[in-house]
Amino acid sequence: MSRTYVITGTASGIGKATKELLEEAGHRVIGIGRRDTEIIIDLADPAQRATMADRVAEASGGAVDVVMAVAGSVTTSPSDVQVNYFAARETVESLRPLLLKSPAPRAVVVSSISAVHPDDPELTQALRDDDEKLAMSLAARNTEQGTGGYNYTSSKRAISEWVRSAAVAPEWAGAGIPLNNVAPATFITGLTEKIVTTPEGRAMLAKTTPMPLHGPGEAVVVARLLAWITSEANTHLTGQAVFIDGGCEAVLRGPRVFGKEI
Repeated sequence: MSRTYVITGTASGIGKATKELLEEAGHRVIGIGRRDTEIIIDLADPAQRATMADRVAEASGGAVDVVMAVAGSVTTSPSDVQVNYFAARETVESLRPLLLKSPAPRAVVVSSISAVHPDDPELTQALRDDDEKLAMSLAARNTEQGTGGYNYTSSKRAISEWVRSAAVAPEWAGAGIPLNNVAPATFITGLTEKIVTTPEGRAMLAKTTPMPLHGPGEAVVVARLLAWITSEANTHLTGQAVFIDGGCEAVLRGPRVFGKEI
């Protein structure tokens, strides 16, 4: 059965691969992004994001089956925080009313293996507190100080935590909507191609993002996981950070991640 998907970041990378995969299977995909897609929105701009729900409602006819927040930003600037946290969260939250009209609604956010990398604890906490003004101030400080990489890791950690918390709430699990987070390691996209094709880049990745199973992969590998996790077949997986990473997370964090008593 054909379903209607809304996907951010479809102009390139994982978003583009996912759109192509789903359309080949006969589904309808409404893309959102800055270029080459159905709805043109700069997700780093809060004012433009505010138009998203109405524009998707008009384009879809008022109902969608799946929302995927795939778009990401890796610039070391404050826009990383806007796109990776605030836009990702706003995408699934603002479009949730349209999901409620589907017989099998699903939602997913694409995070990153960087969620387990070192972050800026102060920035991450500001995001947990939903304090956008403070978060953007801290992100600008990081950029000015040359530590802008923390804008990326903090935003990815915070959105992963938000998904875990929100997924079991009445608005999501209570409404029958599985909400998950897919966290890729290194896959070949426009952002990573130059890194994985040079000896220096591969050496750096081997240290920071080791992938003992097959190494970096093609974007379509992540697209296949996104397609299943948002399919009607997934009835019970929710609130999870699904690492698709060739074993990277297991290498970095080791086996003892289940120690908290309930």
